[in-house]
Amino acid sequence: MTNAITFLLVGHGSRNRDGNKETLHFAAQWRERHPDWRIEVCFIEHAEVLLDEGLDRAARGVSKVMVIPFILNAAGHVKMELPAALKRARERHPQVEFAVTRHIGMGREIFAVLQSQLGRLMKQLAVPDPMTTGVILLGRGSSDIGANGELARMARWIFEANEHELVDLAFTGVTWPRLETVVQRQVRLGMMQICIIPVYLFSGVLIERIKVQVERLQRQYPQVAFGLGSYFGFDKGIFDLLDDKVGGELPAGGMLECDGCKYRELAEAEHLHEHSHTALAGPGCGQAPVHDHGHLPAHNPGCAHQHD
Repeated sequence: MTNAITFLLVGHGSRNRDGNKETLHFAAQWRERHPDWRIEVCFIEHAEVLLDEGLDRAARGVSKVMVIPFILNAAGHVKMELPAALKRARERHPQVEFAVTRHIGMGREIFAVLQSQLGRLMKQLAVPDPMTTGVILLGRGSSDIGANGELARMARWIFEANEHELVDLAFTGVTWPRLETVVQRQVRLGMMQICIIPVYLFSGVLIERIKVQVERLQRQYPQVAFGLGSYFGFDKGIFDLLDDKVGGELPAGGMLECDGCKYRELAEAEHLHEHSHTALAGPGCGQAPVHDHGHLPAHNPGCAHQHD
């Protein structure tokens, strides 16, 4: 074996090629941190190298592949498509051990990045009164309530750590509320400034769309000063977070949040590659598909996640 291990970054993939290029650029910078490591990249969709090919490339000449879902929120792609691809890869490469870290997630490291973004925006707005300055965390949005809930937790942490009267969350698609609705609400409640923080790792179609939306909102509400943050995938905290993820010892064949869940395989027939984004209701797992076929439980108290 020429290398003991390959670290495989799995990005979401963007229709905007610049977004995928930035993921590759991130990998190049991470290699500079660790010149002795073998670091590869693939994507779940909208890219040349997708999961199956990426896993095959990573498995060449090594005894172990550590897969890192380079994604902020775990929804259907991470919970279903990635475990399915891993299962196929293990069948194709029985001599290789495939371990998996958790996705990037919304923990203290991301909170610190978002808090730093808010601090920069407040300086750009000349440090106004936080009680009249609203904050909006703007995420991608998912039909998975657990993924949306992660962003809601960040909004609460930002609220607790600062003195802003209004800290809300909005989404660019799939679920609600949308940015325009939240801005309208904050303006009605007397906010004179609004800080909008996109919760995205890299550029892409949605980042460009957000810029256009904020320009339109500025024209619609000329009395309000808007501060727009940026994606933050190249923040030092993201590199440190990945170092921490791969630095610990993982059990052989480490598992994703839903890798091995008995309900995942039942739901895969509904999911496949259909991204219908119909919101699922109900507490707990609740991952019965959108169409009721009568054979999937509506609630499983032992499973604390949602599937697309």
